[in-house]
Amino acid sequence: MLDDMVDHLRDRRNQPVWQPLPPDLRDNFRQPLAVEGAAAEDVYDRFRQSILPYSTGNTHPRFMGWVHGGGTPLGMLAEMLAGGLNANLGGRDHAPIEAERQVIRWASTAFGLPETAGGLLVTGSSMANFIAVLMARRTALGQDSRRTGLGDARLTAYASTGVHRCVPDALDMAGIGSDALRQIPVGPDFGMDLDALRHAIAADRAAGFTPFLVIGTAGSVDIGAFDDLNAIADIAAIENLWFHVDGAFGALAALSPQLSPKVAGMERARSIAFDFHKWAQAPYDAGCILVRDQADQIATFASPAAYLTATDRGLSGNAPWPADLGPDLSRGFRALKLWFALQVFGADRLGAVAEQSCAVAGHLAARIAREPALELLAPVPLNIVCFRYRAAPADSLDALNATIVADVQEAGLAAPSTTTIGGHLAIRAAFVNHRSRAEDADALVDALLAAARAAVSQAV
Repeated sequence: MLDDMVDHLRDRRNQPVWQPLPPDLRDNFRQPLAVEGAAAEDVYDRFRQSILPYSTGNTHPRFMGWVHGGGTPLGMLAEMLAGGLNANLGGRDHAPIEAERQVIRWASTAFGLPETAGGLLVTGSSMANFIAVLMARRTALGQDSRRTGLGDARLTAYASTGVHRCVPDALDMAGIGSDALRQIPVGPDFGMDLDALRHAIAADRAAGFTPFLVIGTAGSVDIGAFDDLNAIADIAAIENLWFHVDGAFGALAALSPQLSPKVAGMERARSIAFDFHKWAQAPYDAGCILVRDQADQIATFASPAAYLTATDRGLSGNAPWPADLGPDLSRGFRALKLWFALQVFGADRLGAVAEQSCAVAGHLAARIAREPALELLAPVPLNIVCFRYRAAPADSLDALNATIVADVQEAGLAAPSTTTIGGHLAIRAAFVNHRSRAEDADALVDALLAAARAAVSQAV
């Protein structure tokens, strides 16, 4: 198994980026549970036939559709070691928890947080943002709110229209309601309009609401835009709001001297959400929540339970436990792959991955500018390029662009995605994989142009 997976990663560039799962193989996944066990070799053969060739494709250098990291062989091996240990990182006194604490300290230091900082490894930024909402809610309503709930409070939160969908979902799950999120318009650079933010806060206070949270976006999901984090931090301080940064992938710009000015002000946040499984190339999953003061985590999540009581000595020592810092009691050893990667690759090489992604995006933007049949639909501030094929009647452009994206995906040539920019359907190429090069951006353009010509000729 291990030998085959190493070969698979070695040869990934020569394989289709993605291919649809054939109906007969899909039907095999609907078979009932076997009464008797099968030989491991036979089940592994089924894996090689039915799963290995039909994965998402984000290990391929021409996977550009969503913000997925490419993973590394080192991460794969670390996952094997973690699986062998089978450690539960909910609590107790053992070395894996110290490894996670070290990873959190490394990340906190890299992002400029003080020594009081804490954090937790989670599934991804969706969970990290949810944890931030829960901490902000408790801070706004007081410690008793953990027992009594919202009461009559009418809380409001603020983020730009480029905010990720997980933020309104987090408000929903926190019992506050997604309607409590005020989505603030963005300016020409797709960053939050700060005057509009001030006016929204003032209007809510005048209407009897309680503003409690403002979220700065560091790398928007659509185009990779950044809010002015320093300015938002100033407003949060004046208005006494919890300042959170959703930096799902953009926060790691802090590791690059070239890109770090984009996250200036992030170090002033009370919490930061980001993913190691994006630009840091860790295998899924590896999200992270960092908190300026770990006391906020403990106040929000720690609960007394006789069977979870920490002691001064023995295996029940080493408090506070990760179970006191977030909602999960049972947790895997996510930290080990990061503990390896941060030491083996170092901050400089991980920062260079981010720079390389942006360079490839810049190459694609320049190529698009040279192609009369293509046009950019948004600025390219980072690693995401939004564009479209335009050499067709205006009333058919959206449908045509959707068709050629699907054609290129199903041919296994490249895997862009689509989004909507300015009311137009856009082809979206996000460069996150450390294996992607300029030649892959050119291959995407060539494949899209060929697919467009074929689609137009069939329509005539």
